[in-house]
Amino acid sequence: MGKVFIYWDNSNVFISAQAVASEREGPSALARVRVDFRNMLRLAAADRPIHRALAVGSIPPELRIVWNRLENEGVAVQLLERGALGGGEQGVDQLLQTAMLRDALDFNGDPGVVVLLTGDGQGFVDGVGFYADLRRMHRKGWQVEVLLWRHSCNRAMREWVEENGRFIALDDFYESVTFLVGAAPGQPVADARYAKPVDMARRTGA
Repeated sequence: MGKVFIYWDNSNVFISAQAVASEREGPSALARVRVDFRNMLRLAAADRPIHRALAVGSIPPELRIVWNRLENEGVAVQLLERGALGGGEQGVDQLLQTAMLRDALDFNGDPGVVVLLTGDGQGFVDGVGFYADLRRMHRKGWQVEVLLWRHSCNRAMREWVEENGRFIALDDFYESVTFLVGAAPGQPVADARYAKPVDMARRTGA
């Protein structure tokens, strides 16, 4: 069993989750959907030992405690101010890509499994970006997996991963990797939805 290295762009995952939530549970779900970090991490790791996990996201104060829980699970977290994310996606990408390439160098000759939670394929023509780096790591013997929503993964990147690794559609685990908060803070949460346990048999194909 190869060492698992997880690289997670939570902004990319969350924004796409909002679109899926609105489609599946109505327009009001767009503002109420949240990512269940623990279930998402379990889906990414697939009960394999994690050698490294890095998540990049924003720091709205009300969610800082949630990020703390993720750190308690052994995930290294790097956060940017929420207002900076709109114009700072390139910085988020570079943080993750730098980590990927450093790991590829540090474990040259002893590759593992790269699990990527983003589907941005921009820059491939110029030899940059996640898609290009995944292909570099694959050529060095790394196994590749991408977890993302079907509609938001770069098409060429997804097709390549399906041929050379594994693409896990988060759509198939929507009720496990997301939950809904109540419509009105401080009010009864009868309309809230809790995340279901992850069906790992579907993930592994068992």
